[in-house]
Amino acid sequence: MSVARIRSWKVWAVLPAALVGLTLPAVTATPAAATTTAYDSTYYKNAIGKTGAGLKSSLHTIISSQSKISYDAVWNALKTLDQDPNNTANVLLLYSGASRSKSLNGGSVGNWNREHTWAQSHGNFGTSAGPGTDLHHLRACDVQVNSTRGNKDFDNGGSAVSGAPGSYTDSDSFEPRDADKGDVARMILYMAVRYEGGDGWPNLEPNDSTSNGSVPYHGRLSVLKQWNEQDPPSAFEERRNDIIFNSYQGNRNPFIDHPEWVEAIW
Repeated sequence: MSVARIRSWKVWAVLPAALVGLTLPAVTATPAAATTTAYDSTYYKNAIGKTGAGLKSSLHTIISSQSKISYDAVWNALKTLDQDPNNTANVLLLYSGASRSKSLNGGSVGNWNREHTWAQSHGNFGTSAGPGTDLHHLRACDVQVNSTRGNKDFDNGGSAVSGAPGSYTDSDSFEPRDADKGDVARMILYMAVRYEGGDGWPNLEPNDSTSNGSVPYHGRLSVLKQWNEQDPPSAFEERRNDIIFNSYQGNRNPFIDHPEWVEAIW
């Protein structure tokens, strides 16, 4: 069961005619307490009320308490985490939304495999226990669509991706379909908070580049922030977050519980 939350929504007032054309002050970051969850007085108690670097540091400390699993164990975990709510024999695939038999995991055409939304090469962490097996950014994905995405940064635009209606790609970026945009943003930004370079892994950070290659950065931050706003957390994401917390890693993706913390930090 997903954790209950209460959201406050942004309200935009109609400006009087006399104010039209005036330069208005920049909108400030959404307060960190704008969403309330059942975990705020326990799991997130040391983060509530903070913003910016202080919030990021507190969340890193909180979510770094984590059990790790092997890369082989990820197969069965994804069969549970990405289960199609309308067909328990199938998983739902990232980027395409296709429902495919759990038994078709592998590396052949027509199979699904393990997509690292934070590309392994962006920091060269491979598939070792840690960032390479962190379930908060690993998703079931069609083999060919996964290959098309490769290690590209995320951005808008490009040509239609075969096998993934609504997704687009060009020479240096990949755009997921609208239903997955927020999911991708929150997975990438989770990784940037969880892995800060202090536990033997690279310091992963978002930036606004689409040519990051093998450096431990992932873009494009400005677009990821837009996607987080555009596509709020779904019941599918919330269920995933709960199962990872309760049954696998013992940590949560804070941006699923508090999507407004994206703006509060970045």
